[in-house]
Amino acid sequence: MSTVAGLRCRECGRSFPDEAIHVCDFCFGPLEVAYDYDEIAKITSREKIAAGRRSMWRYEDLLPVQDPNPIDLGAGYTPLVRAERLGALLGIKELWIKDDTANPTGSFKDRVVSVALTKARQLGFTVAACASTGNLANSVAAHAARAGMASVVLIPSNLEAAKIRMTAVYGGELIAVDGTYDDVNRLCAELTSERPNWAFVNVNVRSYYAEGSKTLAFEIAEQLGWQAPDHMVVPIASGSQLTKIDKGFRELGKVGLLDEIPEVRISGAQAQGCSPVATAFANEDTIILPQRPDTIAKSLAIGNPADGYYALDVIRSTGGSCGSVSDAEIIDAIKLLARTEGIFAETAGGVTIATLIKLANEGKIKPDERTVAIVSGHGLKTVEALDGYVAPTHTISGTLASFNDAFGLQDPVRA
Repeated sequence: MSTVAGLRCRECGRSFPDEAIHVCDFCFGPLEVAYDYDEIAKITSREKIAAGRRSMWRYEDLLPVQDPNPIDLGAGYTPLVRAERLGALLGIKELWIKDDTANPTGSFKDRVVSVALTKARQLGFTVAACASTGNLANSVAAHAARAGMASVVLIPSNLEAAKIRMTAVYGGELIAVDGTYDDVNRLCAELTSERPNWAFVNVNVRSYYAEGSKTLAFEIAEQLGWQAPDHMVVPIASGSQLTKIDKGFRELGKVGLLDEIPEVRISGAQAQGCSPVATAFANEDTIILPQRPDTIAKSLAIGNPADGYYALDVIRSTGGSCGSVSDAEIIDAIKLLARTEGIFAETAGGVTIATLIKLANEGKIKPDERTVAIVSGHGLKTVEALDGYVAPTHTISGTLASFNDAFGLQDPVRA
């Protein structure tokens, strides 16, 4: 039995049926999935979840599609790592890293795509499609291949090589567009009306797609022993992930999986080369002005974020903050996370950790707050960002004498 009550406009509150629509035809506001929380509370429990799949689909009762055989590569159930060494450096007593590099295609996008394409199949779509800055392209192509669906993925032509190859290997159509992500997204919005059988996961089925990000909140709470953290640091691209993490924690309280609706401070992280939400936050504005991206963090390079206003509202209403960091700070943060916690993050993760560092240094993260930072993608996807910054510590000939000359007789000291 479905627990979805339909769709609801986030602006005017009008209700719509559970269909492939994403914009209110009255006020043009975005639509969001509405649920029957009383019904969910009757059928879900901590024990049921613990006995469920070892993937994000263990939270099926709180997702917008129920299916005995979802399109599931095994997304979710990723590690929540206690970052003791990094926390000690930053003066945060209890710091955790939600390590979504462990997802099947190496990023959190597997969560949203698994939901979107399972719902799209249920609604009768035959082609999987998307506009992407890279990670979404990887995931759509992979999930479509698993489901036996055709796929058409559109990307900016200047993406990282690994993300392009990783998308192409799954065998779908890969269209490189000369322009920014915002240019690609506009084209996909036009194509949606021209191709009625195509499910553009972040356009015409976006209302359902976005719900997959809630599973980050669900997992974090379960992994903390069914407790919510005090503070979250979340990267911002479209802003959807941040808003859905907030929604996820609140839903856990509504259906009784947490003892009460928690108060979680949520802070956002952006690169200075594409920081429309952070700029509005710093300027105390309510209007988010689009920016033309210029940053190594390409997966966050959305200059006109669809959910930027809502992300800004969540940050302010929860008492969070929003920071932006330079490309140099991003590189330093990637290296720091790797050498302290053994986690190799892509540039988006570098943005999160660099912002975490900045907020901690500014006193905007309290030392005694239980803090969780989202690392949303694997560093192997963006290795070229580290060119010139990491290299062999020594280059020698293959002899013992050469080794001793370069290395010396002392044991190495861990940084």
